[in-house]
Amino acid sequence: MTTIFISALALVTLLQASLLNAAEHEHATGHGGGHGTQSAEQKPWGIPGDAAKVTRTVEIRMNDQMRFVPDKVEVNEGETVRFVLHNDGQLLHEFVLGDKTQLDEHAAMMLKQPNMAHTSMDMLHVQPGKQGEVTWTFNRAGAFDFGCLIAGHYQAGMLGKVAVAQ
Repeated sequence: MTTIFISALALVTLLQASLLNAAEHEHATGHGGGHGTQSAEQKPWGIPGDAAKVTRTVEIRMNDQMRFVPDKVEVNEGETVRFVLHNDGQLLHEFVLGDKTQLDEHAAMMLKQPNMAHTSMDMLHVQPGKQGEVTWTFNRAGAFDFGCLIAGHYQAGMLGKVAVAQ
């Protein structure tokens, strides 16, 4: 198990180093700064939230052990949550809300196209040592997920769960 983790971490580090410049260029201001083509489109896990209607703030830390802390969040249907995302590592990390199927598909695409740009309001790149925010309204009950889809991170276990109660 340790050998696999170390091998995965080494692979991630190599991929990260080669992608960092491109990622910094694509996401110089992060997804939170200027989303470009922002969309309030309804998704199965909710809609972009209005910062003026935030009902709760959840702090999530991202680290180079490929983990979110905490990795489980419970909210109530209708809550607008401000996720404050702290990157405690030396590598670029991201936070992407979704469901397992969507995240699996997106992660597979990121392995093939690691420089793919993102412009959705349910995701955010956070540079090492920095923080950013995603504000989201969970207007549907269910079990949803979040992950870091940077090539190798998701595959190394960088994912979490959001339980939305009615």
